[in-house]
Amino acid sequence: MNKQFIPESFEPPVNLDTEHFHFRVLDTSVAEPDYEAVMSSQQNLQGIFGPDFDWPKADMTLDESRASLKVHQREFAAREAFAYSVFDCSQKRCLGSVYIDPSRSPEYDCEVYLWVRSDSQALDPVLYKTVQSWLGDHWPFNKVAFVGRTISWQTWGVEISSTQSASTLREG
Repeated sequence: MNKQFIPESFEPPVNLDTEHFHFRVLDTSVAEPDYEAVMSSQQNLQGIFGPDFDWPKADMTLDESRASLKVHQREFAAREAFAYSVFDCSQKRCLGSVYIDPSRSPEYDCEVYLWVRSDSQALDPVLYKTVQSWLGDHWPFNKVAFVGRTISWQTWGVEISSTQSASTLREG
């Protein structure tokens, strides 16, 4: 399953401006507004990356958050994964994030996770449709997995388990 995530010739966008949002690379320059958005939405974010994923922890510090943003920044630069901070159009208030990761399933090109802060939940369907359109129009993906949205965690778990089992059989 070592297929290339994105073509060498593809330049991942560093921002996106729409009627409702401004996307920018999720990096340490947005540490404070991102941290505020995450911590104010902590309960809604539990399980966004899966039922067994405990991010964000109740006692997460700004420094821990900043360290996580450094990882996202490095992954973006290395073209391994792409994370974006989602701001309002004034670019003053962080509304959430979008994560585009390589798929763990050969059936999909990527896995996408996104969230909107608790006090802006009315924007969640707008963000979801924006990301769907953006990926379809500007990214080299044909089949996108929105795990936890269009694919249940249970179905995804089975998909990943069967992929890992098949991979183990081939290697053994």
